[in-house]
Amino acid sequence: MERPVVCVGALVWGPDNRVLLARTTKWRGLWGVPGGKVDWGETLEQAVVREFREETGLSLRDVRYAQTQEAVLSPEFHKPAHMVLVDFLARTDTPEVTPNEEIEAWAWVPLGEASTYPLNTFTRTLVDLALSRGEA
Repeated sequence: MERPVVCVGALVWGPDNRVLLARTTKWRGLWGVPGGKVDWGETLEQAVVREFREETGLSLRDVRYAQTQEAVLSPEFHKPAHMVLVDFLARTDTPEVTPNEEIEAWAWVPLGEASTYPLNTFTRTLVDLALSRGEA
């Protein structure tokens, strides 16, 4: 029997106070934030730190819970999936991204300009939340 998959992602500020957006192979050309599946025995925070390191080479600090979303058979995702998305806000001290094979493009952008990118619905919600909280 199929079950929902728990995934994590983070909106991350770099040293110049810009946030990292990425276009990956999994969201049909839409932009989002790096992240991925939580492994067995791993906390949500450990998972987001690991996924970020694997996908971008970046180390995170000041990791804070932001929100939880549910993606049920989203047409934006590359295959049928039911995901529980746990989002975080975090910082990194290094702007040099070393992308893995999932990341097609990336950009550091001011938070206020993030919504000008073609974001997936779930990242747009996260960006709007950060803006509404006055994050910088």
